Amino acid sequence: MTLRIGGYGIDYQGDPDAYARAHVEFGYNAAYMPNISIDKHEEIAAIVKAMAAADVVIAEGGAWKNLIAHDDAQRRANLDYAVHQLALAEEMGARACVAFHGTVGHAGDPWQLSDNYDYGPHPDNQSEAGFQRAVDTARYVIDAVKPKRTKFSLEMVPWLVTDTAENYLKLLKAIDRPQFGAHIDAVNMVITPRLYFNSGRMIREAFALLGPWVVSCHAKDIVMQGGPGTISFHMDEVPPGEGNLDYAAYLSEIHRLGRDVPLMLEHFDVQAYRRGLAHIKLVAQRLSLS
Repeated sequence: MTLRIGGYGIDYQGDPDAYARAHVEFGYNAAYMPNISIDKHEEIAAIVKAMAAADVVIAEGGAWKNLIAHDDAQRRANLDYAVHQLALAEEMGARACVAFHGTVGHAGDPWQLSDNYDYGPHPDNQSEAGFQRAVDTARYVIDAVKPKRTKFSLEMVPWLVTDTAENYLKLLKAIDRPQFGAHIDAVNMVITPRLYFNSGRMIREAFALLGPWVVSCHAKDIVMQGGPGTISFHMDEVPPGEGNLDYAAYLSEIHRLGRDVPLMLEHFDVQAYRRGLAHIKLVAQRLSLS
């Protein structure tokens, strides 16, 4: 089995062959799905052909909009977008289409915990009602498309119902659709100092619970700051290799799945992607993983 690693840092400019070539030159063998209209069937077919010829897996499409937005019209538009993205991912043969579900937080709510009204924190996001919204939303998108190759998935987020592997497993069972897959973001599971200092065990336990359903993973790293005098610690994302995440455990568990589950870099600039990719490949080499 080949370890599949991809990431951002490469923009699709309308040339499928150039897009595939750029991934190979960067050192990737997995790619994010280009965001184009599903009506462009010939272009989609050309992208699929070019990526296959370059041995670059189309790993993951994204539906990064608030699927439970407070405004009715916005919510309907965002759900339509998610349906489009899953259908596009299905036509391209992507392994997964991932969304972050969303937040009920909005500009007029009394909490004002974040000015991010796509997926920012709100107490109702992790309530029983929030759990049911996640179930209903995933079912809606899946049932609208009925994909045969691509799994729809929700990203792990510390302040949503996908905050732990245990809660994610509950969600998988409640959604009860074979077209729903699990997405692992190890950094997003690190929500306490205990997990920060024991990330290897956390990762192994997560894969033990979710392994059969895992279709895609995200790659980044994490540093924690806080302690005496600043008891309210906080976590910061950093590129792989510049934090405390146990990448040996992460890569080993992905490899143990026995299938090509892509590990995708996100959230940084091109130079940081290069450093992160180099670190991941170094850890893989030490583990004798291809």
